[in-house]
Parts: sequence; C-alpha cells; structure tokens
Amino acid sequence: MSATPARDAIDWGRVRADFPLLAREVHGKPLVYLDSANTGQKPAAVIEAVDDFYRRHNANVSRAVHALGSEATEAYEGARAKLARFLKVRADELVLCSGTTFALNLVAYSWALPRLKAGDAILLTRMEHHANIVPWQLVAERTGARIKVAELRPDGALDLDALFAAMTPDVRLLGLAHVSNVLGTINPVAAICREARARGITTVVDGSQAAPHMALDLPALGCDFYAVTGHKMCGPTGTGALWARREHLEAMPPFLGGGEMIKEVRFEGTVFNDPPHRFEAGTPNIAGHVGLGAAVDYLSDLGMAHVAAREAELLAHATEELRKIEGLRIIGTAPEKAAVVSFLVDGAHAHDLATLLDLDGVAVRSGHHCAHPLMQWYGVPATCRASFAFYNTHADVEALAAALRKARGLLA
Repeated sequence: MSATPARDAIDWGRVRADFPLLAREVHGKPLVYLDSANTGQKPAAVIEAVDDFYRRHNANVSRAVHALGSEATEAYEGARAKLARFLKVRADELVLCSGTTFALNLVAYSWALPRLKAGDAILLTRMEHHANIVPWQLVAERTGARIKVAELRPDGALDLDALFAAMTPDVRLLGLAHVSNVLGTINPVAAICREARARGITTVVDGSQAAPHMALDLPALGCDFYAVTGHKMCGPTGTGALWARREHLEAMPPFLGGGEMIKEVRFEGTVFNDPPHRFEAGTPNIAGHVGLGAAVDYLSDLGMAHVAAREAELLAHATEELRKIEGLRIIGTAPEKAAVVSFLVDGAHAHDLATLLDLDGVAVRSGHHCAHPLMQWYGVPATCRASFAFYNTHADVEALAAALRKARGLLA
C-alpha cells in the first residue's frame, strides 16, 4: 500500500487510492465497481511487483544456477510461503496453480478418479459454482459413482439437517463452497467437516469467495482440501492454490506430466518429485504468483478482521438501500453473509438492468453466475449481483441505489 493505515483507525479513502483503476471513468461517469466476486481490483503494490519481476528478475524457476534464476525461484517460493502463512498451513502442503478451477480438477483426477467406484456417491450442495460440479460429474461418469445434492432453505442457507442426513455410508466425498458466489451465504464449514470426518467422508472446500473477505485457518476448519483463487483476492489472474493434507498429497499421482514435477526420467519409467512440486508441471505463472505474494502482503497489512468489518458495513448499507426500492427482490438472505447482494427487479431482465446501470458507471454482474442449478432452484434465468470489497465506499452504495431507481423508471 502507498501508506499502511493504523489498525485502529483505517482511512478507507486512502486505501481506495491504492487501486489505480478505481479512479477511471466509464461512459463519462465515475466508475462504481461492484463486481469483486467476479474479480478483485489490484492495488498499485501488486501491479508494481509484477512489473518489477519482469524488469529486473525474469527467469525460470528451479532450472538455473545463475543469479536471475535464483532470484526468480526465491520470489516464487517466497510467494508460496506468504500464502501458506495467510492460510495458516505448511508451505509443502500448498500446490500453486492457476486458481480454484484447476485445484478442484486436480483433486478430481488425482484423488477421486483412482479411488471412486460404482456405488459410491459424491455429495454436493445446491449453491455450488460450476467449477465444483462439473469435475465431479466427469469423474462420476468414468467411475460409475453418482452425484447427490444437498438442498437449501428458502433464505439461501444450507439445510444442515438435510445435509447431515445425506451423509450416508455410500458418500465418499463432499464438495462444498465456503461462501456462495451468488447468495453470499457463509457456510459453517468447520461444523460440516467435523460431521463428514466422523463418517469417513473426504471434504473439498471451494474457498474462492472466502479468502478475499475473512481470516482463514485451514487446519481449524478440518477439511481435507481447500482451493483459493488469486485474482479474487487482489492478485493477478491465473494464480491460486490447492491446500491438501500432506498424507493426501503423498498418496496422489500427478495430474499433469512434464518438467519440474520429476526427479528422474528414463524411457523405462519416471521418478516423480515430492509434493507439492509433483503437481506443478511446466513453467508456472511466476510473475503472477509474485504478484499474489504482494497481494497477500497487502491484505495482511490491512488486517482481514478490518476487511471483514468494513465489508459487513457496506453489506448492511446496501441491503437497507435496496430494500427501499419498489419491486426489487433480494435473492439470498441467510443470516451469515459475505458482501454479495443478488437481486431482481420486477419487469426487468437482469441483463437489461445491468446494461442501464453500466451507462451510469455502475458495474454489476448479470447472468447465471456459473450456478445454473441454483438459478433453476430459485426459478429464475439470471440475477444481477452487486459484490462489494473493502475498497468500495458508502457513496458507491448510494450510486447503486440511485442508478437502480433511474433504471427502474426507464424499464417500467
């Protein structure tokens, strides 16, 4: 950050100034960026870290003994160590990858595919992102396993009684979002994983929407696998990680083959590297992960407790303002929520509404949000979604409400 705010009195205006893109205009209007659940904006410190790597340190990792190669390797492994501290895990349990989608596919193909068989079940929740559905469908097709679905309560919270009842002896794996990207629902992951573990069920948690918003302690959650995406937590795109219990990593075969993931290659056979490098074939996104390390530094300096408190204020304000708008329906009102508000306005298609908001400089996402099964459950084709981050302001909330009232008048 350009200036580290005092932890007891954060100047959120100064924090916002750390994000260059937020100063621009669109359609001649000041940008009001409310799509952080899609991708987070980047502070100058992250942009500068990527720039500095390419200008001064660019080389491949773990392949050269010259100075640049050593610097690149140190920076890349340093980013792994920073993220490990952020998640409160060991660095040798953390596989660096392109993000949650890759991480979940890694679990599907390296852990689930060799173990599941006909008669086994994979338990998912209705609120899952497609990235935590499709890989399990592909594995189920190849193994004969089947998918079971745990449903929600009307407010968008998980029906925990139904979820626990669905944890039958045939369930081998549970896939669970920590935070819903559509509803904002924060699931009680520790309690769920405790119940699953007592039944011998392996747990895979999609943490894409949790890591940017709250302090995480993965060992305390009790899950087996946890995936994060860097670009949602102020880092570059194409970055992220899979955390896994060490015993799982050591028992899993590689997902991809190539350089870096080997100790020795002969035509007669290959000796694979130790985890986590066993799962990091080829040249990684070195600069991107250096940037992710800078993002972790930024968030850590700010303090995730402060991030969570700030976003809770913005969510409360936005919920209050949107409830005043006639004909607006909020989708997802669970008691425990992250700063995400999905909504519909009577008589307006979500895409039309988002287009009108954009003309006023207000960027929200419209569509199914990679959650078709959830949209089907609510009986809607799409929603608009305003997702807030700590760099947003209460003026952004007011701008959203004003633009919605204007758009509603045009569409009435």
